[in-house]
Amino acid sequence: MTTATDTAPITDLTVIDGRGGAFYALLAGLATVIAAGMWAANIMETQGHHVTGMNNRIVWGIPHVFAVFLIVCASGALNVASLSSLMGQKIYAPYARLSGLLAVALLSGGLAIITLDLGRPDRLMVALTHFNMTSIFAWNVFFYAGFLLLAVLYLWTLMDRSMNRLTKPVAGVLLAWRLTLTTFTGLIFGVLVARQAYDTIIMAPLFIAMSLLFGSAAYTLLLLAACRWTGRPLDDTVLRALARMTALCIIVVLCFVAIFHGFKIFTVGFEGMQAFLLLDGGVFPFLFWAGQIAAGSLLPLGLLMWRPLAATRVRTAAAAGLVLFGGLAQLYVIVIGAQAFPLDIFPGKQIIESSFYDGVIAHYQPSLLEFLLAFGGVALALLIVVLSMKILPFLPRARARD
Repeated sequence: MTTATDTAPITDLTVIDGRGGAFYALLAGLATVIAAGMWAANIMETQGHHVTGMNNRIVWGIPHVFAVFLIVCASGALNVASLSSLMGQKIYAPYARLSGLLAVALLSGGLAIITLDLGRPDRLMVALTHFNMTSIFAWNVFFYAGFLLLAVLYLWTLMDRSMNRLTKPVAGVLLAWRLTLTTFTGLIFGVLVARQAYDTIIMAPLFIAMSLLFGSAAYTLLLLAACRWTGRPLDDTVLRALARMTALCIIVVLCFVAIFHGFKIFTVGFEGMQAFLLLDGGVFPFLFWAGQIAAGSLLPLGLLMWRPLAATRVRTAAAAGLVLFGGLAQLYVIVIGAQAFPLDIFPGKQIIESSFYDGVIAHYQPSLLEFLLAFGGVALALLIVVLSMKILPFLPRARARD
C-alpha cells in the first residue's frame, strides 16, 4: 500500500509470479468457463437457436448484450494509455501497458461471442472477404481488425526501447481510431429506422460516452484487483484521478441519456415506445431506473464524489463494479427492449387482426446456454490478461525513491 504523499514515479515493470495454487486455480476456473461457453456455442450451432430464448422477433439476445458491452469497454479501456502517451500525463505511464492489454483482451472476448452467436462460424471467411460497403456492419470489420493491430503496435512501442519514439504518434492514431470505432458501433443502432428505440444520430455520441465510462470502470477494477492480488504498489493519486474521471464520465452519460429519452418523448409517434421502456414495459423500466440510473449511476457517483471516501479502495472498486452492472442493464434495455417493442408498420393506424404478432410485445427469456456463451467471452478476455501478465511485464514492481 502507498500513501497519497508517496508519489514518486514507478520505474520498474515486471511479470507476475504466477506459481501459487491460487494462480492455477484462477486459470482453471477461467478455462472451465470458456469450455462451458464453447459447449453452449456448439449446442446452439448444431441444434439451432430455438434452444435459446431468442426467436424471430428477438434475434439479438444476452450474448449480443455482452458482446457489445465488451467492445464498448475495449475502446474506453485505453483512456489511461491516451492520457499517458498522448497527453503527457506521466503519472499514468506505469499503467499504460495494462490499459492497452485490457483493450485487446476485451475486444477479443466480445468478437468471440459475436462470431459464435451469429451461427455458421465456419463461414467467417466469407464475411471477411465479401463486403457490402453501404452496411455499418461491413465497416466495423475493418475498424475491429484495425483496432487490434493498432493496440498491439502501441504495446510494442511501449515495450521495445527502439520503438519508443513512435509511441506518441501511434497513440494519436489509436485515439482517433477508437473514437471512430465506437461511433460506428453506436451507428449500428442509430441507423436502424425500423426500430423506434433507435433511429437517432445521438446514439453515436452516447456510445462514445458509454465507452469512456465503462472502460474507465473496467480498467480501475482490473488495476485494483491485480495490485491487490500480487501485492504491487498503486498510487492513491492515480486512484483518485481514475475515480474523478469515472465520476465525470457518469455525469456525461446521464446527460446523453436524458437528451436521448427527452428527444424521443417530445417527438410525435414515440410516446408508446418511451412509455414501454420507462414506465410499463415490465423488466425494462426496472432495469432502466433501478439498474442503470440508481445502482449504475447515482450510487457510484455518490461513492466517488463523497470526498472522505474518494480514496478508499474498497469503495472505488464497489463503484466501478456498480458502473459495469449498470452498463449491462443499459445495454439490455437498448438491445433487447427495442426489439421487444412491436414494429410500427402502419403509423397512425390501429391493427385489429394480425397473423404475425403485429402490435404485440415480444417475449424473451434468456436461456442458460446464452449466459454460458456470454460469460465464456468475459472469461476469455480475463484469461488473455492473466496469461499476458505472466509472460510480459505489465505491472509495477518497485518505486524509485528520491
